[in-house]
Amino acid sequence: MDLEAFQAHCDTMPGAAAGYPFGPEVVVYKVGGKMFAIAATPPREPRMTLKCDPEWARVLRDTYPAVIPGYHTNKRHWNTVAWDGTIPDAELRGMIDHAYAQVVKGLTKAQRAAL
Repeated sequence: MDLEAFQAHCDTMPGAAAGYPFGPEVVVYKVGGKMFAIAATPPREPRMTLKCDPEWARVLRDTYPAVIPGYHTNKRHWNTVAWDGTIPDAELRGMIDHAYAQVVKGLTKAQRAAL
């Protein structure tokens, strides 16, 4: 997966919106005003940081060396994933989907219904 594929996948999610609140080198995806995915853009190191259930976060870190505790985020609820080719794209898309679902489940009933 690369940045374009990451953005294309995030763009398919209902209510997802991209922004650059930290500057032009970091794209942030939000749903309902809450972040679920962050990705470094060139020239930064290719990686993404994703919201994650704490138990699942540990499993992913134990399974993949490319998954580490979230960079500049709450290490319990976020993982940073290097795009180094060691994790299949389908698994990366699943991690993004999980991040989105983690945020959506925390939205109000009205916000979820609006999606």
